[in-house]
Amino acid sequence: RQEQSGLIIGPYEMQAEAWGLNGIDWGFDNALLPPDLERLEPHLAEAAKSLPVFETAGIKKVVSGPITHTPDGNFLLGPAPGLRNHWMCCAASIGITQGPGCGKYLAQWMVHGQTEINVREMDPRRYGDWACGKYTLDKSIDEYEHMYATHYPGEFRSAGRPVRTTPIYEKLKSIGAVFAETFGWERAKWFDQKGEGEQYSFRRNNSFSAVAEECRAVRERVGLIDMTSFAKYEISGNDAEKFLNRICANRIPKIGGVSLVHMLTELGGIEGEATITRLEDNLFYVLSAAVAEIHDYDWFSQHILPEENVNISNITDDYGVLVLTGPRSRDVLSKLTDADLSNKEFRWMRGKSIEVSGIPLHALRVSYVGELGWELHHPMDKMETLYDAIMEAGEEFGIANFGTYTMNSLRMEKAYKGWGSELTTEITPMEAGLERFVDFSKCFLGREATLSRKLLGVNTKLVYVSVETADSDCLGNETVLNPEAPSGENIIGVTTSGAYGHTVSQSMAFAYVQPKFAEPGTKFEIRVLGHNCSATVLKEAAYDPQNLRLRDV
Repeated sequence: RQEQSGLIIGPYEMQAEAWGLNGIDWGFDNALLPPDLERLEPHLAEAAKSLPVFETAGIKKVVSGPITHTPDGNFLLGPAPGLRNHWMCCAASIGITQGPGCGKYLAQWMVHGQTEINVREMDPRRYGDWACGKYTLDKSIDEYEHMYATHYPGEFRSAGRPVRTTPIYEKLKSIGAVFAETFGWERAKWFDQKGEGEQYSFRRNNSFSAVAEECRAVRERVGLIDMTSFAKYEISGNDAEKFLNRICANRIPKIGGVSLVHMLTELGGIEGEATITRLEDNLFYVLSAAVAEIHDYDWFSQHILPEENVNISNITDDYGVLVLTGPRSRDVLSKLTDADLSNKEFRWMRGKSIEVSGIPLHALRVSYVGELGWELHHPMDKMETLYDAIMEAGEEFGIANFGTYTMNSLRMEKAYKGWGSELTTEITPMEAGLERFVDFSKCFLGREATLSRKLLGVNTKLVYVSVETADSDCLGNETVLNPEAPSGENIIGVTTSGAYGHTVSQSMAFAYVQPKFAEPGTKFEIRVLGHNCSATVLKEAAYDPQNLRLRDV
């Protein structure tokens, strides 16, 4: 690019080197490293192919210096976990151009407790202790080297991996599991029976047919997925119920009950989503998204009042989670336990301590795919034994392993919203259609702002839509258009996530749109890979809207 009266070139090398691994002097702020013209020569030769003037132009100055780079290339902006009133604004690999935005949003965060846009991808709490050392080194170098490469949906490069694995990782790998990294955890995306590996594309790739089979197995028979990556906490103490009631918008369950709750900011933004199981009067088992492990632990910890007797333990690494789900899941589980699994004795949204194949565990009758099923939360060292027992017991019922691609497809068919996509601090429960999860009869953090939004109305609403596409699906951030409005005035919203529903044979998506376009039956267009695709707002879930397959079986 132009630099005053000259030109400047700055290459991203494919053989990057780390610097300052043994520490950096605090006085090293504007200092530089010795120039290295030899390293630049290959890049100058490439630049000359585009701009021949580089072949004859003289070199005025060679600047060599270090640049910060995080494992995902995003900077660290926000609260430092575990500390009060300690904020981070660093690791900006782009440089000074990010300065104004960083300052603006950090100031908003410090003053108001949230930012006007969702900055979750910058939050320092997106990393845990697992990211220290070799992971950060290898991943940061890899991210630097691929800074301007094309990044495909579902692509997870191998640098720095694996870091966090479950006891059945190698077993799943041996039967074709294709993994993604989520908060350090290796999670199976899908099972590659042909051994082709995932062929990345912006369109539906070679995983499509395999995912269709996994979906069919779960909907018609029974499936098993490793969801150990869930963030898990134990919250106890004499004031535990009072504490949870204050920071959660929904009511707290009775003993044995399970509740879906949302934590809000003072301004009503959705800070987090969790599932709470009440084990005893003052003992709660709390689950949230894998990527929220440190974020939610920090959020909970920072909101304990000095006078409250509340203890919070992060027990994520202590428990494995196997999710057994599908119409034959009760048949499989009944072969391994003496517990009464009937609908009368073990109802939907309930939890019990039972033994399965001789292993004591917490069984939660909940589902993110819309089928009868149980989450089995067990000691981590018993996971392989439990997995083998379930697979053996399920053989006669056609049990199948499934991955997160299938889970996403099935949850879209059920119109289940996701934290981080549909649910962020940018919006309140009123825009997201979560009013039934808000108990306005009690006092909770963010109540007044949420109630005000309810009374005054909203300027955007979440809609669930079917999309007419050929060979691609919404991923999130696609533009929603009003085809009847002139160009420049036709943008009415944005998508948040999407997937193909294999059971309903339809591409589905969530989107935030102007309220007048939120009525069921309304049609508009979504721009998917350069094509304007017709979309229709649906009134209810495309699959089993009455939850008959989920709760009354």
